[in-house]
Amino acid sequence: MKILTICMVSIFMAGCSVFGNSNVETAPYKVIKTAENQNIEIRRYDSLVLASTPMNINKEATNRRSAFMNLFGYISGDNAAQNKIAMTAPVIMDDKKKDGTKISMTAPVFMDESAATPIMSFVLPESYTIDTAPKPTNSAVQLSELKDYTVATIRFNGRLTDSNIQKHKEILESWMNDNEYKATGNYKTAGYNPPFTLPVFRRNEVLIPVE
Repeated sequence: MKILTICMVSIFMAGCSVFGNSNVETAPYKVIKTAENQNIEIRRYDSLVLASTPMNINKEATNRRSAFMNLFGYISGDNAAQNKIAMTAPVIMDDKKKDGTKISMTAPVFMDESAATPIMSFVLPESYTIDTAPKPTNSAVQLSELKDYTVATIRFNGRLTDSNIQKHKEILESWMNDNEYKATGNYKTAGYNPPFTLPVFRRNEVLIPVE
C-alpha cells in the first residue's frame, strides 16, 4: 500500500488550505467516550450514505486514480438523477448539466484496504438518504448505507503512510484491549485534507468497528 494522495483531491472542492482549514461538510457523529490524551474516541455514526468503488493496491497507482475518478465523476454529475436539487449547502445544483445532479463532497474519504477487495468510499452529504441519492450510471460505483456504525477511532497528523497507519492502529488496538472493546470488522483509514496541506496540519484517522 502506498500513500493515496489522489483521494484527497475531492476535499479541496470546498476550499481547503495548506493549514488544514476547510469549509467542507464533515460527516456527523456522536462521541460516546474519549481518551483525549491519546486522540482516541468511541463514536457512533447514525447513518452514512457511501458511494464506493473497488481499488487495486497491488498494481500501479493509475488503478487507484481510476477508482478516485469513478467516484469524482459520480459526484460531478455522472448519475441518473433528473430532478433539480435545491441550492442549499452542501448540495450544489449545476444547471448546465441536464443529465445529472452535481453533488458536493463531504469529508472524510474512507479507504478499506484490509478487506479482500480494497474499497474507496466518498461520504455523501447528510441531506441524502440511500433512497434519495442519485443512482450511479457507472456500474463500478455502488451506493450503500451504514446505520448505527460504532467505531473506535484514533486521530493523527502527518502522512497517510503504511508505517503511520500501522503505528496508530496498534495504539488503538491496545487501548481497545485495555478498555474491553472488541473489534467487529475490518479497520478503515480516513483522510480529511488534500495533498497540499502541510503534513503537520493534516487530519487522518484509523477506524475500527466495535460492539
